[in-house]
Amino acid sequence: MSTEGARLFARYAYPPNALGYCGPEDASALLRTEVAGGIERRAREFEGAWCYLEFLAESAGIADPLDEKVVEAYWIGNDLLERASPAALLDRMRDRFRTQAGGTWRDAGDGALAHHSFQVFDVYPWAGLLRTTGNPTALDVLDRCRIRTGVVRDVDGERVVVESAPLLWDGASIVTGTPHPESVRWSTGGRALIDRPSPGDVVALHWDWVCDVVTEEQAARIRFLEARRRHAHTGAGLP
Repeated sequence: MSTEGARLFARYAYPPNALGYCGPEDASALLRTEVAGGIERRAREFEGAWCYLEFLAESAGIADPLDEKVVEAYWIGNDLLERASPAALLDRMRDRFRTQAGGTWRDAGDGALAHHSFQVFDVYPWAGLLRTTGNPTALDVLDRCRIRTGVVRDVDGERVVVESAPLLWDGASIVTGTPHPESVRWSTGGRALIDRPSPGDVVALHWDWVCDVVTEEQAARIRFLEARRRHAHTGAGLP
């Protein structure tokens, strides 16, 4: 098992786990990255993410679903996504998510993608709910659950101020608004999954947490893949 891959998984999986939205109890175990085997056991209990990781690994001929490149493909995106058949992914999902109501993934066709943006905008029901009702809670969940990017403007203890573009609903499309500052955590109780960020760093965010410092290329990939899913739902233009 890849230790670096397990740590990368923990960086992105910890925020929703800490909030009780997915994964097993005791999210603090994901902060103990020195115990990589423990992260692997916990990762298997993330029903959504683990399905994609297994599928990506198999599609690429990689034995370890927590290989660093596999984990990066799911949360951020890389060339492994292009090796994975949309039809094969949907076949896998029909078995794994057969009891899950809502979502539009069954009709995704060639748009099916083993990436977190697909889970957020197609498997979860929130995008469809927003489109049909304009429910503001749906927009808020989509905004926080997606992996979004931002730029660090200030660091204060275990929190940072990040400038990030929120999602907006214009009545017909999900679009991104003007970047604005928000306060998020990069550490809690003295434990962190990354080094202390610095002003000017480009970061990836999940819920109220800084997951990682990313390259401009990785940030662009995150934004592009998300925009593609938004476009598929509402006609929002690609960047």
